[in-house]
Amino acid sequence: MAEEVKLLKTWSSPFGLRAFWILKLKGVQFDFIDEDLSNKSPLLLQSNPVYKKVPVLIHNGKPISESLVILEYVDETWKQNPLLPEDPYERARARFWDKFGDDKQGKEQEEAIGLAIETLKFLEEELKGKRFFGGEKIGLPDLALGWLANLIGVFDEVIGVKLIEKERFPLLSAWMQEFAEAPVIKESWPPHEKLVTKFRAIREPYVAAAAQPK
Repeated sequence: MAEEVKLLKTWSSPFGLRAFWILKLKGVQFDFIDEDLSNKSPLLLQSNPVYKKVPVLIHNGKPISESLVILEYVDETWKQNPLLPEDPYERARARFWDKFGDDKQGKEQEEAIGLAIETLKFLEEELKGKRFFGGEKIGLPDLALGWLANLIGVFDEVIGVKLIEKERFPLLSAWMQEFAEAPVIKESWPPHEKLVTKFRAIREPYVAAAAQPK
């Protein structure tokens, strides 16, 4: 019997993109649904009743939530093209960078910008002597951190601050370009202008509040 694989995500979520990428890299046949989070589907509410958030992977009727959990589940379930190293120490390091990517998302804007440069220094150091965070090929840490290759350019445009300059972060800049141009990755990016419009709308209340007299 053929396996049933379905991915619930949104058009813009970097967390959903992670799950989309790994399924594509593994060659898994799957369907996906772009959810409207202002009108969540019964399937989403049923599949993730605790958090009611995307992404959710549904494999043969069984739901798996949280993007990093989904990444590891897919890598363990479909053995072809493994994205975690075999060595236990290297696997632990890969998981550290997976989690690191999550911890640096979702911050309040001002806090995120304040932490950004220090964060980028760690990533630049980690890439020394490597093509990808996963080594010579894309691995789980690359998928976890892949949002940088797209959203950094969006944030640069929305905020007006260039966070990653080639002269200061040459390895990270090279990784962003090579990761973004990988065929599976390149064909799945959300429309740039649509993302800019979305994040400008999100930012406007913060800018307006900051402009109010104290």
